[in-house]
Amino acid sequence: MDPDTTARADGQLDRPRYSIGEVAERSGLSRDTLRWYEKIGLMGYIGRDRTGNRRFSDRDLEWLALITRLRLTGMPVADMLRYAELVRAGEQTFPQRLAMFRQTRSDVLDKIAELQQTVAVLDYKIARYEGRSDIDRPATLSAYTSEECDA
Repeated sequence: MDPDTTARADGQLDRPRYSIGEVAERSGLSRDTLRWYEKIGLMGYIGRDRTGNRRFSDRDLEWLALITRLRLTGMPVADMLRYAELVRAGEQTFPQRLAMFRQTRSDVLDKIAELQQTVAVLDYKIARYEGRSDIDRPATLSAYTSEECDA
């Protein structure tokens, strides 16, 4: 088997085929970010072509999609690095990975609740500026007087 080819879980071959520019376009990440992810160890081995240029595989694209989502959760890069280390360590790290994802999910749900409260405040303010009185004042504003909130 070609040294730059790995077998996927489904038995298919995963050949490096995408240039860094193609991966940047597909992932929405900059070339510099891709290089940095590789440098810090967030990306596993990235294949190279005969001229030394990086060649990414479909598996690399899947990994980038995952870490991009993790980044959107607010997960620190240090935690993503820890996750990458656990993945490379093998199946025996499933319990640690599960714990990480459960904590991240809980953090995301907390952020969603906070954003919902923020939307309620914005809706209230929009209604006030439109001269409407059909919307109740959000509980998150109850500690302030009308003048403080309408400033």
